[in-house]
Amino acid sequence: MGAWALLLPLLVATARAQVCAVSNNIFEVQENTIQSGPLAHIDVPAGQQVTLGSSSTPFAFRIQGTELFLNVTPDYEENTLLEAHLECKSGNTVVTQLRVIVFVLDVNDNPPKFPFKLRVEDVPEDSKVNTTVIPETELEAQDPDKDDVLFYTLQEVTPGAGSFFSLLGTNLPALRLDRPLDFYKWQNMSLLLLVRDTQEENAQPSHTATATLVLDVRPADLRPPWFLPCAYSDLYVCINAEYQGAIPTGHRLPAPLVLRPGPIYAVDGDRGVNQRVLYSIVTGQDDGTFAIDANSGNLTMTRSVPSPKTFTLLVKGEQSDGARYSVTWVTIEARSATGSVPQFPQSRYYGTVALNSAVGVEIRDTASPSLPLRVWAQDPDFPDLNSAITYRITNNTKFRMDGEIVRTAAQLTQKGVSYAEVEAMNTVTAGTARSVLEIQVLEPQGPAPTGPAQSQAEDRRFSAVDMAALGGVLGALLLLALIALVILGHKQFGRRLKCCSGKALDHQALAFDNQAFSDPQEANWAPAPRASPGPTRAGPPEPPEPTPQEASGSAAAGPAPGAPEAARDGGSPAAVRSILTKERRPDEGGYKAVWFGEDIGAEADVVVLNAPAPDAARAPDSGSEHSGDGDDEDGEPGGGSTYV
Repeated sequence: MGAWALLLPLLVATARAQVCAVSNNIFEVQENTIQSGPLAHIDVPAGQQVTLGSSSTPFAFRIQGTELFLNVTPDYEENTLLEAHLECKSGNTVVTQLRVIVFVLDVNDNPPKFPFKLRVEDVPEDSKVNTTVIPETELEAQDPDKDDVLFYTLQEVTPGAGSFFSLLGTNLPALRLDRPLDFYKWQNMSLLLLVRDTQEENAQPSHTATATLVLDVRPADLRPPWFLPCAYSDLYVCINAEYQGAIPTGHRLPAPLVLRPGPIYAVDGDRGVNQRVLYSIVTGQDDGTFAIDANSGNLTMTRSVPSPKTFTLLVKGEQSDGARYSVTWVTIEARSATGSVPQFPQSRYYGTVALNSAVGVEIRDTASPSLPLRVWAQDPDFPDLNSAITYRITNNTKFRMDGEIVRTAAQLTQKGVSYAEVEAMNTVTAGTARSVLEIQVLEPQGPAPTGPAQSQAEDRRFSAVDMAALGGVLGALLLLALIALVILGHKQFGRRLKCCSGKALDHQALAFDNQAFSDPQEANWAPAPRASPGPTRAGPPEPPEPTPQEASGSAAAGPAPGAPEAARDGGSPAAVRSILTKERRPDEGGYKAVWFGEDIGAEADVVVLNAPAPDAARAPDSGSEHSGDGDDEDGEPGGGSTYV
C-alpha cells in the first residue's frame, strides 16, 4: 500500500497530461460589453488539437491557439446564455470534451414601449364616477429589460382634463373617471400618458415613452324634448313654451294656425342625440276640430266653430325612439271676427321710380332702393286672416297694387312727388285700413360713362342729400374758425376794444386809462367835449396823446380844484356847468368831478381820469381796467379814478 500511495499522484499527473483542461468553465459577462482579451486558457496535451464542437452557440466563440475568445458583443435580449463545446482530438479521435458557459447579465439599456401612439376612446356622458374607463391591460407598456419596474404618470393636454381622469396607481395605468362628464362643456379631452423605467427622473440610465389618449364624450339620452321657445332654459332644463291662438267663428281656416309666441316646435333636449320629435294631441278636443301634423307640428282646423269657444289642447312631443317625451298646452280662442280691422305698421310709405317708366314697373323702396316697395297690413286679433287681406289704390290712377307690391299703372312723364292712398281690406271680416304712399319720380340714371366723360360723371354721382350734408359740415367748420378768430382777437386787442367801444354802460361807468395823467405831475384839466343831444348814448373816445405844448401848458396851469376855465365860459360851445366838485382826498389817488352841460337834460359825458398816488405809480397798467371794482361804502368809485 505504501508503494501505491506513492505512485497515485504520479499516475494522476500523467493522466492530466494526456487530456485538455481550462482554467475556468463558467463566466458572467454584462450585455453590451466587448471582451478584447481571451475568455479562457486551454491546456492542450502534446499531439492533440482543440476545436469548437457543433453544439456551441453559433458565431459566439473562436479559438486562437490555446486561447478561447468571445466573438460577439453579448445582448441579453438575444441570448441570456452562451455555450462553448471544446473537443480535444488526437488525430480523428476525440480524447476530451469540455464545456464553457457564459451567463449574459441584463442591464437597463432599452426604453419601455406602449402598444400604441394614439388611443381614441369613446366615453358615455352618463358614465359613473370612479368607474374604469380604460383597463390596465390596454394601457400598460412593455420593457424588454427583465428587471425594470415601470412608473406611469398622466399629464393633461386639454386644460382641465386632469380633473376628470386619473390613474389607479403609479404602477397601475388603468384610467379612472373622477367627476361627472358634461357633453355641452367637454366634448373631447386629450391626455398624455408617460412611462419611465426608473422611479427618479434624474436616474441614469433612465428611459421614457409617451402615448396620447383622446377621450370623446358621447352624449347620453338624459333630457326629454323641449318645446321652443323655452320660457326658461339653460343647458340642462327647459320650461316648455305654451302656445296661444285665435280663430274666427263660422270660418274654417285652410292654412296652419298662426300661434304665439310661435309655431308648435320641439327639439331633443340632448343636442348630441338629436332624436326626431313626433307630435300628437293628447286631450282637449273631443269633437275633432283640430289636427296636428305628426312630423311638423302644424296645427290645422278640420271644421269651423259656430260659436265663441276656448279650446285647451294638451300636445305631446315624443322622441322617435320612444325613450322620452314632454307635453305642453295650446290654447285656441274662437271668437267673432266682426269689427276686426287690419292695421298698417306705417302711416306713410316712401318709394321712388324712374321718369318715363312703363306700365307695370315696380316702385322701389326709398330706404332700400334695391328692394321693391312692399305695403302690408295685419289683423292684430286674427293673424291667420292676414292672408285674406287685399290691397288697392283708391285715388291715383298712375299706380296699382300687385299683392303687397306697388307698380305703375300708366307711363310717368312728369317729375315730382305723387301721393296715393292704399286701402287694405280683410275679405273675411270686411274690416279696412288706409295708409299713404309718397312716390318720387326721378330722372333715370343712365349707363356708366366711359372715356373722357367718365370724370364728369363721377363729379355728378353725389345726390342733393350728400351735398347738403357736405355743406353742413363745411358750415360748422367755418363757424368754428370764426369763433377761433374772435377768441384770438379778444386776446390781442381786448384792452383797446374795452376802451374804444361805442356803447356807454347804463349802470356802470366806463373806465379807461387817460394818457394825459400818466405824468406824475399835476394833470391838465381840459373840458371834455360836449356830446350832441340825442337818444343814443355814445361812449367817450380814447383821449389822444398830449403834444409837448399841451404838456407844458398843463404844468403851467397848476391844479384846479374847481371846474376848468372853459367851464366858466358860458358862451363857449363846449361850456359845461359843474354841479359837483370833490377835492382830492388823502386816501384817493386822483380828483373826482362830474359836469353836466347847460341843458341839464343833455346826456352826461363820463371820463375816468386816473392820477395814481406816488406809491401806486409803479402799479401795473392793468389796475386801471378794474378801477371800478373797489367802490367805497357810500357807493362812490374807488380811489385813483375820476369820473367826468
